[in-house]
Amino acid sequence: MKILLAVDGSAYSKKMLAYLATHNGMFSATHDYTVFTAQAALPTRARAAVGKEVVNSYYADESEKVIAPVTKFLLRHGINAKSSWKVGQAGALIAKLAEDGEFDMVVMGSHGQGAWANLVMGSVATQVLAHCKVPVLMVR
Repeated sequence: MKILLAVDGSAYSKKMLAYLATHNGMFSATHDYTVFTAQAALPTRARAAVGKEVVNSYYADESEKVIAPVTKFLLRHGINAKSSWKVGQAGALIAKLAEDGEFDMVVMGSHGQGAWANLVMGSVATQVLAHCKVPVLMVR
């Protein structure tokens, strides 16, 4: 099974990993895992002020801060996962990668915001569920 682990460095991502660790059927070295995180784009003026090289370095560093602990956790459990990151809206990027990468499942933590917060602010989880064409497991 090819599984996309969408992470953001939050406590909800940690809960998702804890859930996986307790479910041997889903958490096995026989599966193919990819850890993915999305970075929000910096404002245009900020990007222009500091330059492309600095901005790209910033995105890479911030992504590594999110991916490194997850990779370390997976390695402790005998799983050597691939990793990837992109810049943009997380929900859309996760759904696109899941489809383009022909993943069998997306696993992610959910912040569990109420209906009012989702209406006002939107939600990565809501966007993924709305646009993803593969099964999504939300861990709360």
